[in-house]
Amino acid sequence: MKILISNDDGFQAPGIVALHQAIAQIEGVQVEVVAPEHNNSAKSNALTLNAPLYVHRAANGFRYVNGTPADCVHIALTGLLGYRPDLVLSGINNGANMGDDTIYSGTVGAAMEGFLFGIPAIAFSQVESGWAHLEAAADKARAMVAQLRQQQLVGSAPWLLNVNIPNRSRDALGALKLCRLGRRHAAEPVITQISPRGETMYWIGSAGAAKDEAEGTDFHATAHGHIAVTPLKVDLTDYQNLGYWGQTAARLQTAMESV
Repeated sequence: MKILISNDDGFQAPGIVALHQAIAQIEGVQVEVVAPEHNNSAKSNALTLNAPLYVHRAANGFRYVNGTPADCVHIALTGLLGYRPDLVLSGINNGANMGDDTIYSGTVGAAMEGFLFGIPAIAFSQVESGWAHLEAAADKARAMVAQLRQQQLVGSAPWLLNVNIPNRSRDALGALKLCRLGRRHAAEPVITQISPRGETMYWIGSAGAAKDEAEGTDFHATAHGHIAVTPLKVDLTDYQNLGYWGQTAARLQTAMESV
């Protein structure tokens, strides 16, 4: 089984090192790492189209790219590797990717790029920043990948999983819970500062607190010590309201014909 690993914290981040070490212990697995040179948090699915990208190899064998997480996976799958991996992994991220975070997350973006190429993919994150109990999270990631392989779900039809692991010891981690995404409140206000040149600088505010953290959500599961697993999809179509918008589109078309 061939596995590609990427992340958004950068190729030197403890999370990707721990994930690589854990996954490499699975018998019969070939692992490659192609990750960003620097931290690329909140880059989502962005691709770099207006600048050249360069690939270098680190002393530990990891390859790193001066681009986004999606750049790394895209380059790897479209020529760098020279083969098609069976599975794409992203992480382990330094902090949660739950609820609305998944829209912005570079960790999820890297995994999603693999999914868009028809390859099963998993985004792994720890709930709290700081890498506490990272080895336990990596062990759970390895166990999950090994079981998915044993159940012959790797190399089959593509799927995309978002996994958030509480920062707990192995013994303190609860069971795996299948969850839906929760929701956050709107982000905190933008932070303004004055630069040394007298110009106003703007810093994006912190993410909002959990808004929908009811039972069944990823927020609820991780708050109770469980590993939250959420299947994701890319299709953003609002199927529930297609009928409503069909009627609205007809009225719009009639009105626009007279313009």
